[in-house]
Amino acid sequence: MTIDRAVLAFAGGMILLSLLLSLLSPLWLWLTAFVGLNLLQSAFTGFCPLAIVLKKFGMKPGEAFN
Repeated sequence: MTIDRAVLAFAGGMILLSLLLSLLSPLWLWLTAFVGLNLLQSAFTGFCPLAIVLKKFGMKPGEAFN
């Protein structure tokens, strides 16, 4: 698995988790918004904090996050 796919899988998991948690409290929707905004800004800037962490753990880079 490359960093690109790991970032997408993690973001998707966080969105689904926060939507599930929003059944308990609607404040969890802020996590959904944060993940969505981070994905949007990384599409334009190429900067992703999770990609930096995964690269330090030795995961192979893909096309998007070098």
